Amino acid sequence: MTIKYHTELFQGSDEWFHARLGLLTASEMKHIITPGKLQYASNDKSRSHLYEIAAQRISQYVEPSYISDDMLRGQAEELDAKAMYGKHYAKTTDCGSITNDAWGFTLGYSPDALVGRPGAGTGATNGLIECKSRRQKFQIETIISGEVPAEYMIQIQTGLLVSEREWLDFISYSGGLPMFVMRVFPDVIVQAAIISAATAFHEQLDTVIAKYEENAKLLHATERKVYDDIIAGSIGASVPDSEALRLFDKDAPGNKERFLFGTVKGQIK
Repeated sequence: MTIKYHTELFQGSDEWFHARLGLLTASEMKHIITPGKLQYASNDKSRSHLYEIAAQRISQYVEPSYISDDMLRGQAEELDAKAMYGKHYAKTTDCGSITNDAWGFTLGYSPDALVGRPGAGTGATNGLIECKSRRQKFQIETIISGEVPAEYMIQIQTGLLVSEREWLDFISYSGGLPMFVMRVFPDVIVQAAIISAATAFHEQLDTVIAKYEENAKLLHATERKVYDDIIAGSIGASVPDSEALRLFDKDAPGNKERFLFGTVKGQIK
């Protein structure tokens, strides 16, 4: 069994995406387990995620995805939440990703930060934080209920399972409203269900990849074109070459923020 803290990775970087390629991660665990019965899901979302992970393992490539305004706001507010937590609760340590292969397969989790150092300490120095940027109506609902929203519990329990840390502080943040913080501890029942679902997922994943390899043998291979080149080519058709290059130069004026949040380079979060 090996738990690895990938502190050298910056979340959202090319290296971070490469490290997560083909892994079942905490943020996506919700697609393969039913929240109510805590069973391995068999529906459109679970099948879609199965083929997504299979495709990543086969192609060694992560396809670009769309970044919405809510996601951009969320990335900025999560930084604010982490800074506020560090000021009022405890100092944190950045960590790009954590992986654990204790079950014969590897699961991944990207915490917003560690409380304490990787793998060190107990109690107050052996925690995690998970920040969520929320619309104000949901923030008010959470403050009134005083509970962690159920929609995040699978991700949280997977994060605790992968990291084997003692607790996780859930942070709900909406600029202009009070920040909500609640400590969550490992739930052995939920974690057992997560392990069961992840085991079934990986068994099915192996079957899908084997079937693909068998059926693809006699088919003609194709070449993948670089996504940025396709965009740059279409831009170049309507603007001068120098302008097209500027749009794809991460150091050009006004572009650093766009590249930081992934809104130009392949629209990847």
